Amino acid sequence: MSLIKKFYYPLGKLPSLILRWFDNNLTPVHTGPNKIDWARILPFIAIHLACFGVFFVGYSGFALGFAIFLYALRVFAITGFYHRYFSHKTFKANRFWQFIFAVIGLTAVQRGPLWWAAHHRDHHLFSDQEPDAHSPVQHGFIWSHLGWFLSKKYFHYDAKRIQDFLRFPELRFIDRFDVIVPILFAVGTYGLGEYLNHYHPALNTNGLQLLVWGFCLSTVCVFHATFTINSLSHCFGSKPHKTSDNSRNNFFLALLSFGEGWHNNHHFYPACARQGFKWWQIDITYYLLLGLEKIKVIKELRQPPKSILNGAPH
Repeated sequence: MSLIKKFYYPLGKLPSLILRWFDNNLTPVHTGPNKIDWARILPFIAIHLACFGVFFVGYSGFALGFAIFLYALRVFAITGFYHRYFSHKTFKANRFWQFIFAVIGLTAVQRGPLWWAAHHRDHHLFSDQEPDAHSPVQHGFIWSHLGWFLSKKYFHYDAKRIQDFLRFPELRFIDRFDVIVPILFAVGTYGLGEYLNHYHPALNTNGLQLLVWGFCLSTVCVFHATFTINSLSHCFGSKPHKTSDNSRNNFFLALLSFGEGWHNNHHFYPACARQGFKWWQIDITYYLLLGLEKIKVIKELRQPPKSILNGAPH
């Protein structure tokens, strides 16, 4: 850090800010009053504004289909791996596949798997209590939905929460430089669009169109579909299980988030890979995990006890 300061700080604050976008270790731990880090969240604001580009880049069936595919792939990477694997260890995966799905999760631009899982484990320890970073009960809806992770206070995480995965240097690396994968993904999306424009013009797409639809719009949809589990799922829905928090089951949110909307079920028994306890509680993430287990990508999916599946109130 001292060498970087010595070289860059004479040039002003901008180079330091840009470096902090790329290397999370250069951002100091915040100990002052909690507030939004407006300078560092400029890319988050920019990707939302870029969605308006759909009015300028045009529409194609391929771009729409590509956006939907990337939405589904990345929601699953977040719900199946960031959440049910890295946060709760509800199944086993070898080192290769845990890295592959961590990289896919990074394309959703929700920080690294270690940061994500450490904060989520904190959430379960203090759910809807004052230390819960994204409790709408304690801190309000907007803060729970997106304010908390844009703040300086929660930029870093408690390493003690995630010691089990800190032993993997490849996970520490992509977690520290978590912006690299999204940048490469955006560039690759643009490049694919240019390739298709040149070699398959019948698809009626191009680089900018795929960048806006496939990366920007799709990413923003993934953002808010998954963020609703922190916010709306603690406000609206049914509560069939007695828990110490305000977690709720919500059918509509479960569809959007591939099963995460069965949030009261999850808080009642977070140690299992399945969150839809009833046959009608659609849990797409669980179905996809079953498929991965069948082809031996993962193994030992943890199931809820039969007493819950057979007798849980609904």
